[in-house]
Amino acid sequence: MASPTYLMSMPLHAVTEVYGEAGLRDRFRLEVAARFGAADQARLATALELAASLHRDDRRVREPYLNHLLRVAIRIICYYSVTDVDVIVAALLHDAVEDHPAELAGLPAETNRAVATEAGLAEVARRFNPRVARLVAAVTNPEYDPGRDRDEQYLAHLTESLDREPWARVIKVSDFTDNGVGIIHTTGEKVQRSARKYRPLVPLFRDLITRPDTPLDAEAREHILDQIDLAEQRFAAILDNPPGLPAAPHR
Repeated sequence: MASPTYLMSMPLHAVTEVYGEAGLRDRFRLEVAARFGAADQARLATALELAASLHRDDRRVREPYLNHLLRVAIRIICYYSVTDVDVIVAALLHDAVEDHPAELAGLPAETNRAVATEAGLAEVARRFNPRVARLVAAVTNPEYDPGRDRDEQYLAHLTESLDREPWARVIKVSDFTDNGVGIIHTTGEKVQRSARKYRPLVPLFRDLITRPDTPLDAEAREHILDQIDLAEQRFAAILDNPPGLPAAPHR
């Protein structure tokens, strides 16, 4: 493993490519140790291990799903300068209720989705606090109407839920960055599918990040807007280039 100084200097996807989950866990531990006291470190460790347990069999094309959750949380700490522990806990658990509500709540796997989701959020509130559960709820996708376009429903859900939860915007934009800017680390059919899903979110996130009530400093906002621009460039390279032509260069 790299020295702590070197590991802390690496871009998050570079840590992933070179050192995998172990490297991201070390990076998370180092970021947390530099900023939080013992009690907060313990809360964050508990959240991480819960996420690791729930997503233990989940994959994101070429990597364990936990890598994505770690990058989302680390980005919020390192690049957004957020020290609100509830927000970081919710970032680690942002897909827990959406992907594993019944397991989280200790219910049978066949439990009705709406019932399991409510019970899963109640369990997050019990283990952490109601605010963490509220943030997780804001970034948890509802059941979609099969008769309507799924991506349009996703955009409508985020527009409504993030309008009323400024701290949830912070979690979701880190998730978007990991998926959008990180799309060049995706392979197969998921590349086009992800670009089509995330491209319509660009104007939404530009608006949300520039709102006065979004709880980020000017440096974090500038960083995020640069990342949104980069994601948009990559979506365009994937979706707008005619087949057979080279993609636009990326930085």
